[in-house]
Amino acid sequence: MTMEDQQRPQRLRSLLRLCLVLIVVSTVSAIGGRKERKQAEAEARQKYVELKQEGIDSVSNTAESAAMRAYEMRKKKKKGFLVKKEKSLSSVLFPGVSPVEYEDSEPVPIFAELVESRKTQVPYKFYDLPICEPMEENGSAKAKFKRSLGAKLQGQASVVSPYSVSVKSSKGCTPLCQITIGSKKLRWMRKLVERQYQVHLTLDSLPVLMRSKELNYAVRGFPVGFTAPPNYTGLKEDEYYLYNHLRFTITYREQADEFEGVRITGFDVHPVSIQHDLVDSNADLSRSSIASCGSDSIVRNDPESYLPLRTGPTGEPLTILYSYSVEWQESHVPWSDRWDVYLMGNPDDDVHVLSIINAIMIVLFLTGSTATIMVRTLRNDIALYNELDDLEDSQEETGWKLVHGDVFRPPSTSPLLLSVAVGTGAQIGTSVSITLIFAILKIVNPMNKGAMLSAIIFLYVLSGSVGGFVSARLYKVCDATEWKLNAVATAVALPAFLTGMFIILNIFLGIAGAATSVSIFTIIGVFLLWTCVSVPLVFVGSYFGFRAGKLEVSTKTNQIARFIPEKNFARRSIATLALSGIVPYVNMIVEFAVIMNAIWLNHFYYTMGFLFVSILCVTISCIAINIVTCYVQLCGEDHRWWWKSFLNGASAGFFIFLHS
Repeated sequence: MTMEDQQRPQRLRSLLRLCLVLIVVSTVSAIGGRKERKQAEAEARQKYVELKQEGIDSVSNTAESAAMRAYEMRKKKKKGFLVKKEKSLSSVLFPGVSPVEYEDSEPVPIFAELVESRKTQVPYKFYDLPICEPMEENGSAKAKFKRSLGAKLQGQASVVSPYSVSVKSSKGCTPLCQITIGSKKLRWMRKLVERQYQVHLTLDSLPVLMRSKELNYAVRGFPVGFTAPPNYTGLKEDEYYLYNHLRFTITYREQADEFEGVRITGFDVHPVSIQHDLVDSNADLSRSSIASCGSDSIVRNDPESYLPLRTGPTGEPLTILYSYSVEWQESHVPWSDRWDVYLMGNPDDDVHVLSIINAIMIVLFLTGSTATIMVRTLRNDIALYNELDDLEDSQEETGWKLVHGDVFRPPSTSPLLLSVAVGTGAQIGTSVSITLIFAILKIVNPMNKGAMLSAIIFLYVLSGSVGGFVSARLYKVCDATEWKLNAVATAVALPAFLTGMFIILNIFLGIAGAATSVSIFTIIGVFLLWTCVSVPLVFVGSYFGFRAGKLEVSTKTNQIARFIPEKNFARRSIATLALSGIVPYVNMIVEFAVIMNAIWLNHFYYTMGFLFVSILCVTISCIAINIVTCYVQLCGEDHRWWWKSFLNGASAGFFIFLHS
């Protein structure tokens, strides 16, 4: 035995001792880290309880309120699949975006977005309101912003507001302009107040907030006005009032040892309705002395000085004096935590996790049950058919074996429409899947709705070859040869339908004066994108699909179709459609409810990973249920499975449409 052979066991023992020491050290450190985390969580909870008992709200920009928000939103900040690490919400919502440092007295523009309402889907532009024009001193008052295709289709537009703001330069009550509106415009303004329209402004990419410390809530935007009931005003009907003064509060942070300049951490507004003392129409407001708008006074809401939206006693027009004030407050809230208050009220990630676990369990149950039932049933059926084949007097077959000569018979009802529908579905599925993957990989930011819609449109156009290929392959299985007609129908069907609906809705929106009405140039751009890119790609896919060999089937189709017996209720189309649609819908109902809240209630939605898994679970659920329903249909001697299989899988979309 050589010296090296004698030392090998000793080396192995040393290596095992080292591994054992490393395991013990890592275990002890993990236990110690867990104890430290639990102790830190207990201390944070104790501090949260103490602050809550003191009556501290969780929406202000104070250090105490920030601590309460941090505890309430601790689950939202922990990101990761296996190992969760705490991240700021700014890095989650806007990855790669760095803070902007401003110098003292540097002008900062306030941008105005759409004027929207939750009660109606007709938004208006900011300058559709009887509001002051932007001042020249705002710098970029007439700047034009480049918008993506998706932003144009959604009607998103940012314009510079007339409010002038400079860093750390507080202003008292500052008059803007004096505007006179007639009875027609007055009736329109009363309608906006009645329908609870909200004005949305942004400063340094922060949407304006209305905060209430007493009620402990924060809401984006501010209303155009408010309504007072008759028991409050003493009148016979509701009275409408206008908010014509805005008190802006801007919080900032300075940290000389970390960064230079000023970082904006909050943007709040407190709307006020006040009947200002009017001045002569030719007077200069900047030099006029207005008693109700002194530079040192704070304008507050007073029931005796509200500005009603009504004409004078003899029908004379209403004159409105607009004003605003700005207050800068230093805050200790870090720039990375300035988005915390905006996500208060959004569901935690635990809701998404429980929803995903529920969906996965349903999928596992469905797939397991389907596999078990199909394997056992088919095995018994095959064994039974083999026994019957051994009997000399067994002349008649039963069950699904009866339709083996008709199961691959082409659909009698419009095989062209079926192939076009399947090909279009493959094209949509490809574009949506790639968009979600890009969103998960942070290539596309879901917070930018315009960019998200643009990505879906461009990927749908580029996926035209997928739709043409799938449609052509299915059309060829149906023994069809007119591949050009199939390609044209695949390229035209869905875009023509959506374009027709879009143009009709756009006409009504244009008549209503909505800001979301799209210009004719945008429609022409979409049309050119479709005709010059999507249509050629569909033809390329159809060419290769028809050029490929026909899919071979295992049985020969009979010349005469078999008679289909009468079906019971369980095998009828309505029952199978309801069953096939309700199960996938229930599988995704929680995630879909969150998406609807993001659309209709202006919540933020950024959990694209959960959405991708939910869609995957719904797809698997549809496949499993379709297998079972198709087997039941064939056992009932009904060989017309083509359209029913497609409609059973698509029925989940009907329930989602009803929910939305």
